[in-house]
Amino acid sequence: MKTHYWKIAVLAGLLLLAVTCGVAHAATTDDQARPVDGTALLGAAQHQFGTGNYSSAIETLRAVISQNPLSAEAFYWLGRCYYEIRDFDNAVAHAEKSVALQPKSSLYQLWLARAYGAKADRDKSFFIARKVKKQLQQAVQLDPANVAARRDLEEFCLQAPWIVGGNTEEARAQAEAIAKLDPIEGHLAHASFNAQALKRPDLAENEYREVLAAKPLKADPYFDAAIFFRDQNNLPGMNSAIEAAAQVSPNDPRLEFYRGVSLIMSGSDLGRAEEYLKSYLASTPDRSDWPSHAGAREWLGRLYESQGKRAEAAEQYRAALQLEPGRKSTQARLQKLGKSTR
Repeated sequence: MKTHYWKIAVLAGLLLLAVTCGVAHAATTDDQARPVDGTALLGAAQHQFGTGNYSSAIETLRAVISQNPLSAEAFYWLGRCYYEIRDFDNAVAHAEKSVALQPKSSLYQLWLARAYGAKADRDKSFFIARKVKKQLQQAVQLDPANVAARRDLEEFCLQAPWIVGGNTEEARAQAEAIAKLDPIEGHLAHASFNAQALKRPDLAENEYREVLAAKPLKADPYFDAAIFFRDQNNLPGMNSAIEAAAQVSPNDPRLEFYRGVSLIMSGSDLGRAEEYLKSYLASTPDRSDWPSHAGAREWLGRLYESQGKRAEAAEQYRAALQLEPGRKSTQARLQKLGKSTR
């Protein structure tokens, strides 16, 4: 489930230079002060966010808020920035502020729910987890056509324990509602339900086949299918999804990640697989809605491990854990690698 909310201003490149040179500071001087253009700075911050320069975006957004402390949009983007750098305490605090300032925004409610979810997962907190469903329900109530909120609500109901609101029938209802709004998203929602609630990967595969047959005009549904086929160890299905994505978005950087993974799984052309993954790491920001850099590092570790390069594999696993300390699959591989070298 991939969502993209930022927009890039036409003059953002020029504004970034101005911000770097201290426009926000200059606006606070006494006699020579000039008002900060909050709209322009928001555009610059969104550009910085889109390129993965989250620390600069945070500074730009602080300049906006210093001039307009009631800017819900600025607090929303601050929450998004902190979410991306995995500072979930600050992500929650700023997302809460955006919702308090603009409570009727379905988008802001959705991202507050996501911030709560990340914090609850990190802290293993049932108390915070209970807030996730409430915020997602609020997002859906405010905008019943918000498919991203409905998908998140479905996933919460599928994955959360019943004590904090997990409920498979509610998940089914969300999948059905999504299908009425968007047939392709409906197939994806039903695929998730079939795989998780019914434990029927065969039925889930049928839904993903329907997605491929529908030929979506954007890459994300194909990548969702590729992930499913990867997890099922179905290389032909995965490769079909990857190449279908390449047809609609040939320059999408995520293609390098998935092609690298496919080659590692097949055990063929590992040199090219290494190039794909290293290029992905070098050319993309670490984004929550794209394959993580920690995941790419883990796959590089698996590649090196298959070549008998244990030291190089361990280095990649450690790098992955530095990015995501709680990554269980990487922890297990590093631990197993350590045992095999004793």
